[in-house]
Amino acid sequence: MLAALLKGSRDLVFPCVCARCEALLTDPNADFCWDCQQLLTSDPHATCPRCSSTVGAFTDVRDGCSKCRDDRFHFDSTMRVGAYDGPLRDAILQMKHLPGETLAEAMGHLWARHHEQRLRSLGVHVVVPMPLHWRRRLRRGFNQAELLAAPIAQLLGVELQIGWLQRIRATKSQLQLSKTERRTNLAGAFRCATRARLNGLTVLLVDDVLTTGATASEAARALKAGGALDVHVAVLAHR
Repeated sequence: MLAALLKGSRDLVFPCVCARCEALLTDPNADFCWDCQQLLTSDPHATCPRCSSTVGAFTDVRDGCSKCRDDRFHFDSTMRVGAYDGPLRDAILQMKHLPGETLAEAMGHLWARHHEQRLRSLGVHVVVPMPLHWRRRLRRGFNQAELLAAPIAQLLGVELQIGWLQRIRATKSQLQLSKTERRTNLAGAFRCATRARLNGLTVLLVDDVLTTGATASEAARALKAGGALDVHVAVLAHR
């Protein structure tokens, strides 16, 4: 409902205009022009299915890549739209600030359409967006992960469960922390809501960026503690 209202309001104010470059659109149902669609969804790199890092074309990633092979993750796989660079990076940064809701919703639809086959192949039963701590959510006014996740759930024909995963502890920024410090920083930061019904389900956990995988792993740990069978992580970009 929220996604439809946001799209409707954008269409009233900026009818048939690309959500990124504001070029006029020939397709009234599109959110982006053709050039921006290609810039935002094209990923020429091979990636590690375990952590979504960029790898060489002939790298053996059956047990992960050199960046993640020694790490223990609680999620089962990752997928990305692209690397955290260029237009995709700019779009992600823009989504975190007002009026980023409309761009996040448009990015979610673009993501779902261009990666439909891969998303369907995961066989998920429910889509769960990465939650924000309530104080950060209050400051920002929205959670971009929810807006990204809604079109994916709609495409897959499964429920979007906002609130099943909760961030119960505010944590400091991960950017300047080591891998060990990141894990310590996030310990106990997530839990499943008592109303969550995850027993035996395959979950798609949606976020905008994955760096070391520490946040996604801790969130997946909470989901599996709540009964989830498998947790796959989908992100717009790997940093």
